[in-house]
Amino acid sequence: MKVTTGTTGAELFFDRREVVVARVDGVLKDLDQPLPEGAEVEGVTIDSPDGLNVLRHSTAHVMAQAVQQLRPDAKLGIGPYITDGFYFDFDVAEPFTPEDLRQLEKMMLKIVNQNQKFVRRVVSEDEAREAMKNEPYKLELLGKKNEAAEAGEGVNVEVGAGDITIYDNVDRKSGDNVWCDLCRGPHLPNTKLISNAFALTRSSAAYWLGNQNNQQLQRIYGTAWPTKDALKAYQERIAEAERRDHRKLGAELDLFSFPDELGSGLPVFHPKGGIIRKAMEDYSRQRHVDAGYEFVYTPHITKGHLYEVSGHLDWYREGMFPAMHIDAELNDDGTVRKPGQDYYLKPMNCPMHNLIFRSRGRSYRELPLRLFEFGSVYRYEKSGVVHGLTRVRGMTQDDAHIYCTREQMKDELTTTLNFVLGLLKDYGLDDFYLELSTKNEDKFVGDDTTWEEATRTLAEVAEASGLELVPDPGGAAFYGPKISVQAKDALGRTWQMSTIQLDFNLPERFELEYQAADGTRQRPVMIHRALFGSVERFMGVLTEHYAGAFPAWLAPVQVVGIPVAETFNDYMFNVVDQLKAAGIRAEVDISSDRFPKKIRTASKDKIPFVLIAGGEDAEAGAVSFRFRDGSQDNGVPVAEAVQRIVDAVRNRTS
Repeated sequence: MKVTTGTTGAELFFDRREVVVARVDGVLKDLDQPLPEGAEVEGVTIDSPDGLNVLRHSTAHVMAQAVQQLRPDAKLGIGPYITDGFYFDFDVAEPFTPEDLRQLEKMMLKIVNQNQKFVRRVVSEDEAREAMKNEPYKLELLGKKNEAAEAGEGVNVEVGAGDITIYDNVDRKSGDNVWCDLCRGPHLPNTKLISNAFALTRSSAAYWLGNQNNQQLQRIYGTAWPTKDALKAYQERIAEAERRDHRKLGAELDLFSFPDELGSGLPVFHPKGGIIRKAMEDYSRQRHVDAGYEFVYTPHITKGHLYEVSGHLDWYREGMFPAMHIDAELNDDGTVRKPGQDYYLKPMNCPMHNLIFRSRGRSYRELPLRLFEFGSVYRYEKSGVVHGLTRVRGMTQDDAHIYCTREQMKDELTTTLNFVLGLLKDYGLDDFYLELSTKNEDKFVGDDTTWEEATRTLAEVAEASGLELVPDPGGAAFYGPKISVQAKDALGRTWQMSTIQLDFNLPERFELEYQAADGTRQRPVMIHRALFGSVERFMGVLTEHYAGAFPAWLAPVQVVGIPVAETFNDYMFNVVDQLKAAGIRAEVDISSDRFPKKIRTASKDKIPFVLIAGGEDAEAGAVSFRFRDGSQDNGVPVAEAVQRIVDAVRNRTS
């Protein structure tokens, strides 16, 4: 709708209490701000994405006000909204305790119920410095006004282009300013709209502006929602996510571990985890064979020159482990007779695959050439970001590089995307959208025309898939744009899975050629494709997606046979032998535990099929099925039971 001069958002939406901020010509504005004549105005509700961000940022202000009431010496850092919540950084003498957080929640609720108004105030820089004279971090932010986008996460919610603004929390009864903060806003009209649907979740240390050379501050995280029911639903999702944490399940199910002796980000897989990983890899290998890929193998280390040619030492050095300087030969007097060389653990497989392509002459008849490798790579992730299997330092990529002609490029990209989506669905992921990462203007090789062609082609392929396509400006690798498949798990969380990158640059840098049909020498187009991303990360995602209850085809133990009494051990061994002969991973529980305990153990271990045999079963040549959900199917003939299980595993239906 369009409005006349002087009308405020509050007047325009006075009968819509769910509207908490206005979008004016595309820009979010506080409801108490006058609207320019002819402006296009839209009401933003508290449960919309923008409304939630405003709610959470306003709640962060209330939390900071409470912190300075609890600890008057606390100095304010920044307090932006984040996904599902907010945080605020403080310089305090002592870290916050869980008891502090509980006390702060009570103090926040009191502020909320006071129905304080959020009032925007435009100030000069001198006025801002006077208002913030006791807040050194805010004064520093004022000096970063013109570089807010690059200064650090959350800085642009405090300062940036345009007016400098301060938000006052105003007592509704007295009209006094009871607290204020440097902030760009917008905010809710009042604290009452926050209600009691918020919670403080945790505290931690955090470096000012994310720079480890800066002062270490204390950060408090929180969440806020439009209703108490929405808060409870979120807390239940978080609790379920904690139950599904792959690190926890990995230990409980004896799948993998992270020994301190090996170092951060270097997992080991136990026998049961090894079975899952082998099943994942074996199925992937077969699908790649069927799709015309050829298998290659490359070493874990290489001379540094290879990554000078590829450009990784220029653009990716910080993500690589330091060089190993070897092969130097010294004379008796210590002088160098033969210089040594720098070797690096490989962070990427692509340069080595290029050497395979270049090892002999290539003809257009060989293209597309699809090279595939489960290649181990090593990346120097900072210790603070290493996380279980999903962020490691040593990983195995299911890496493919496809070399094709420009004429084949679009069809090959389409085929590759369909192959990727089909294989992910086989592993149980089927809710996708695509992200298109385009050129980082500060970090790229090649010319603009080539980048434009590559980006346009990827966009066309992505749009033809029918999936939602989300832009990721500046997110591309230095050598080319990419499509990434974003998959949602059972909890609705999004994980980046497969990536498909189009690359005209590395073939140029490695001088790759093929002989075309007309006898000329041509450069191939190179497509980078990682399907799992890494085997480790994919296994972590699947562990959480299935909550450890892997489908039968991936489960380490697919069947446990439980005799009702020792008398029926031999009978159950006979059944299990038939299953093993059919390729099923089956075992018999002949422990000294009582029968009910064995059933509970099988349930805790998330076994897909439990077979039970007692007197009636043995007489009838049958078994009873017990499934994960606790249901049973009794008196199933052994041959039928075996076939059911074999079919479920073979067809990946359970």
